[in-house]
Amino acid sequence: MWDKYIETIEAAWEDRSLLQKEDTQNCIREVIEMLDKGKVRVAEKNGDEWVVNQWVKKAVILYFPIQGMETIEVGSLEFHDKIATKKNYKELGVRVVPHAVARYGSFLSKGAILMPSYVNIGAWVGENTMVDTWATVGSCAQIGSNVHLSGGVGIGGVLEPVGATPVIIEDNCFVGSRCIVVEGVRVEEGAVLGANVVLTKSTKIYDVTGEEEVEYKGYIPANSVVIPGTRMKKFPAGEYGVPCALIIGKRKPSTDLKTSLNDALREYGVSV
Repeated sequence: MWDKYIETIEAAWEDRSLLQKEDTQNCIREVIEMLDKGKVRVAEKNGDEWVVNQWVKKAVILYFPIQGMETIEVGSLEFHDKIATKKNYKELGVRVVPHAVARYGSFLSKGAILMPSYVNIGAWVGENTMVDTWATVGSCAQIGSNVHLSGGVGIGGVLEPVGATPVIIEDNCFVGSRCIVVEGVRVEEGAVLGANVVLTKSTKIYDVTGEEEVEYKGYIPANSVVIPGTRMKKFPAGEYGVPCALIIGKRKPSTDLKTSLNDALREYGVSV
């Protein structure tokens, strides 16, 4: 189905002179339009694993050099960029509060709510998800359905290397205020991140609910309740506390996800 696009984009990736050809440019722009409409995704879940569609990421990267700078006027506001902003929110069934901005080439599912926030190209935002005030969804990040990204949350973007998995927040997650999730970290379905949790590929994640700690790296298991923590590490100058993340419990199964979330926050005393 995608063979003609893959072939053209892979050829242009290896030989950038092909970007001068009209057919190549049209192909790249068609892929970005499909991203914008949700017909293709940078990453998709296959069973329990997420698979990166590298050719789609390559199309995003190749889109920049074929685009010229343009002045974009929105009322009294002016922008100067290579990529337009999204339009037709009413038809999409999306609520967008001034001054939220979503870039063309990102996808917003029906029922999504954008408070004053930012969604970058290649990102996917699922149904009934809220991107709260001053939260950012970086390039190619994948945000599931019924997710709440609280105020000031920073979801990192990734374009290169093309094989790198983007940040993934699965369905029904709650990400507390000022959390940072970057470098392709995956937060599995139903997890709750308390305020100020920082997750990178190198962040140590400890499940401390049992008699012995269990260590994770690069992902948060489903339904985990997570708070920021510190661990001691020796340096030449002495021993200092460095950031980590602590899994302190699990969300209880519930048919009412909001009730389950509130219970988790109340039971474990998690700040949001």
